[in-house]
Amino acid sequence: MPSTPVPEPVTAPAALPLASQVVLVTGASRGVGAALARAFHREGSRVVLNFLRSRAEADRLATELGERALPWQADVRSSDEVRGMVEAARTHFRDPVTTVVSNALVDYRFDPVRRAGPDTLTWDHYQAQLEGSVQAALNLVQATRHGMQEAGGGRFIAIGSNLVQNPVVPYHDYTTGKAALLGFIRNMAAELGPTGIRVNMVSGGLLDRTDASSATSDEVFELIRQGTPLRRVVTPAEFADAVLLLASPWSRAVTGQNLIVDGGLVMG
Repeated sequence: MPSTPVPEPVTAPAALPLASQVVLVTGASRGVGAALARAFHREGSRVVLNFLRSRAEADRLATELGERALPWQADVRSSDEVRGMVEAARTHFRDPVTTVVSNALVDYRFDPVRRAGPDTLTWDHYQAQLEGSVQAALNLVQATRHGMQEAGGGRFIAIGSNLVQNPVVPYHDYTTGKAALLGFIRNMAAELGPTGIRVNMVSGGLLDRTDASSATSDEVFELIRQGTPLRRVVTPAEFADAVLLLASPWSRAVTGQNLIVDGGLVMG
């Protein structure tokens, strides 16, 4: 009987240092997105600062960062706008986007008092978060994967939430969107791994402090602070450094993972 053919091993792509990467950060004009943009820029990356409405903030950040930053308005839920942004980045930096951080939070505010509950939730709530999470990620993957392959490999990092593991405040629609995003990430990791593209998620908890968490009371912050082994709330800058790890050569064998960065509040 003929022997079963042994598949050829896949050669690991060359690890691209942060200073050589073109990084697209969605929702980069403020909060966590701005911290991510600053962190990548600090390490020498060229950074696309995606924004939807906050043009003034994006322009200020671009001025702060200088010539290695490109502000670009695009709705991540629109495949045409995402493709236009990716093409503009390639033209501007003369290289394809090699790292994507899918961070944009579309039309959501963490307000434990005014959140939609079991009796007020509608499918529109869920649909909005699924579009902002999964549809946006799909658009970004489809717009960048061929350029990443051309460059010898790439990195796609989605921003998740520890509320999926520990819904201390039941933000039903938001958490469901992030849970679906985790499934998307793991499927894409399996699909794109042989092409040299790594796909991961970094999930934070409540961060100290962002526009999205501005409605959160001091009492909730203190409750979280006392519940973490580090006895403090993670800052956007600390969270951004963890994202850098998954974009760096040191994580070149890591894909399909969800790294929780919340000071140890959620373990495992």
